[in-house]
Amino acid sequence: MNTMNPTVTSETGAGVVEDKVAPVKEERPAEAELEEGVTVGTPYSDDPKFKLRNVEVFYGESRAIKNISLDIARNEVIAFIGPSGCGKSTFLRCLNRMNDSIDICKVKGSLQLDDNDIYDPSRDVVELRARVGMVFQKPNPFPKSIYDNVAYGPRIHGLANRKSDLDDIVENSLRKAGLWNEVKDRLDATATGMSGGQQQRLCIARTIAVSPEVVLMDEPCSALDPIATAKVEELIAELSESYTIVIVTHSMQQAARVSHRTAYFHLGHLVEVNETNKVFTSPEHNMTESYITGRFG
Repeated sequence: MNTMNPTVTSETGAGVVEDKVAPVKEERPAEAELEEGVTVGTPYSDDPKFKLRNVEVFYGESRAIKNISLDIARNEVIAFIGPSGCGKSTFLRCLNRMNDSIDICKVKGSLQLDDNDIYDPSRDVVELRARVGMVFQKPNPFPKSIYDNVAYGPRIHGLANRKSDLDDIVENSLRKAGLWNEVKDRLDATATGMSGGQQQRLCIARTIAVSPEVVLMDEPCSALDPIATAKVEELIAELSESYTIVIVTHSMQQAARVSHRTAYFHLGHLVEVNETNKVFTSPEHNMTESYITGRFG
């Protein structure tokens, strides 16, 4: 059967007649609509925490991120949205050099945190990741007690000289993560015995225990039920008063609820960045509108 040039048959008195039908074109946004390095909206900030210019990421010969420039402001929540495989998680991992663990990955461009080059060869990556913490898609508590999970970072970074100081850090971190009242009487219990939502909030507590300046979240609620998701979203709003937060999410509803700005990625391009309300009510780029209205993705 020729799927490229379908035919319609009809029976007549003279036999079977084939009527040619024009090929059916799949309606989907073409990359040709995108101009490399051009992002509509408000990709820049007057007070950037991150200043990212002409960023490209390669996996071997394949270019996953295509000449992206973006500022991430201090104490803002910015959401990265877009179809699967569009590059949003790859771009997120550039911000604390998590891509370093992938041998074939190469990052080009200028990536600055507080005007300092993230990829300077002399940069202490451990120190960078203490400043720019990360919460992953699947909760990954250590097979230790709840207390030891939160205390792990402060211990290895030498942030507490006395047991009382460490106790304070653990309590404060659990309070900020909205967990203290739920676990204060069982801090010695194994963290892997907690519910999924509690484990994810524990991972957030573990991240903020080393006093980061930025928290990266890669689909932090994708494995959680709606009640646990609501608690994490409330937590994001509270944490934004003290931290810069970058969240990758496949849920446009979540992006609308938690973020100040939203960045839309497509095929490695950064198509649009704008205030979240504008992105979801009057996007500037037709591809953004096509995505949020469900025409593709």
